[in-house]
Amino acid sequence: MKKVILIATLFFSVCMFANAQKSVKVAAAANLRDVFMEIKEAYEKENPGVKIDVTFGSSGNFVQQILNGASFDFFMAADKSFPLKLQNKGATYGKVSTYIYGKLAVWSNTIDVKKGLDVLKTNAVKRISVANPETAPYGERAIELLKKQNIYDEVKTKIIYGDNISAAAQYAFTGNTEIGFIALSLAMSPEMKGKGKCYVVPQNLYTPIEQACVLIKKNSRNIAAEKFMKNIIGHNYDALWIKYGYSK
Repeated sequence: MKKVILIATLFFSVCMFANAQKSVKVAAAANLRDVFMEIKEAYEKENPGVKIDVTFGSSGNFVQQILNGASFDFFMAADKSFPLKLQNKGATYGKVSTYIYGKLAVWSNTIDVKKGLDVLKTNAVKRISVANPETAPYGERAIELLKKQNIYDEVKTKIIYGDNISAAAQYAFTGNTEIGFIALSLAMSPEMKGKGKCYVVPQNLYTPIEQACVLIKKNSRNIAAEKFMKNIIGHNYDALWIKYGYSK
């Protein structure tokens, strides 16, 4: 009887492990929202039985959550510094790998931002939404840009900070701010594409947004997560990345 129970226990343990290995829990930067959902749909169709579970948020917040034991398998950050922080803390395995380069944009429902950044100083602009620069790389780049262009001191009292880049985009999209610094990928989303006015900030005006990813160290390797990462850093989804304004 004991032998039967032991065999049954081992069988269910193996089944549970196999199911866990077919699930990949991803922590993804908020700027990836729309493109990631298309990648997820394509990947799950190409790999029946594999489930990609994703949570979107700010890269800095994810670092803290992972260091505090959050159960993620794979981290797709909005720049390279955050995966490197986890690597330095011994919370990862394998290489930190760049998967795409993001682009910063200025977006408004009502104001013509296509002429550049000087419009931020006008009286027509009362509020400017920016992602929290402490935890969101796109917000950090926006503040860097404003300071480099000697605009920051003139507009800093207008800035409203969002928890992440999606929040900053929503503030502008809903009219809570006249202008928002957002990821170009969000301006290309189904919700915002073709609406409002968008200025793509020249990439030579701010530090490149090198978005990188890494596997999170667990008690055992997740082969499904490793395979998914190979697809992300490869060229399988180049057409989708380009569709949302990224470059490889």
